Amino acid sequence: MKTRKPDGSGRGEVRVKVKKKGALKQSSREWLARQLNDPYVHAARSKGYRSRAAFKLVELNEKFRFLKKGARILDLGAAPGGWSQVAANAGAIVVGADVLEMEALPGVIFFHADLTDAETPGLLKDALGGPADVVMSDMAAPTTGHRETDHIRTTALVEIALEVAEDTLRPGGIFIAKVFQGGATGTLLARIKKSFTKVAHVKPPASRSDSVELYMVAAGFKAKSARG
Repeated sequence: MKTRKPDGSGRGEVRVKVKKKGALKQSSREWLARQLNDPYVHAARSKGYRSRAAFKLVELNEKFRFLKKGARILDLGAAPGGWSQVAANAGAIVVGADVLEMEALPGVIFFHADLTDAETPGLLKDALGGPADVVMSDMAAPTTGHRETDHIRTTALVEIALEVAEDTLRPGGIFIAKVFQGGATGTLLARIKKSFTKVAHVKPPASRSDSVELYMVAAGFKAKSARG
């Protein structure tokens, strides 16, 4: 079966339809058809990535160049492990954390832990062997279909990730987090701009066109004394 490549060219594309017969609900048929016709799903399988989301990190790195050999990288909400795989393949020191279980990955230290527990940031920093160069989060709450509610819930996860980042990043470090359309706003954006020198919002090509997700990349973490 031919599908278009992840470069979005569309050449040689063959669409697959899911027959209506059987017990599948309409929503399940739509999900299955999308999976069968998603070039990133096929590419993830061929490369051995645990999720298509791995390509989002690959594309973000192509733009911002933060994955480096020996870099200390903290992956928040790491399960099932796609982002950790990409970082470890780049030669980084990778520590992941999630409230969900995750199967072991070569080159990745994983903590089944709650980020809101007071002792968790210290455990993660100790495992890294020092302050993080990059703290990244692909965390997202299950969507409800109500955009305002989904935005609030996702923003709450960004705030949790930001607290961990502020506690573990080295000066000059980078913070990456999933946000919803509109990006980080209001008091959250003001806080981020106070802690970092540059803030950008990006939608990598691997994000589905119908998705409202964006990724915020905040660079140049400021030492506490420089935050004013």
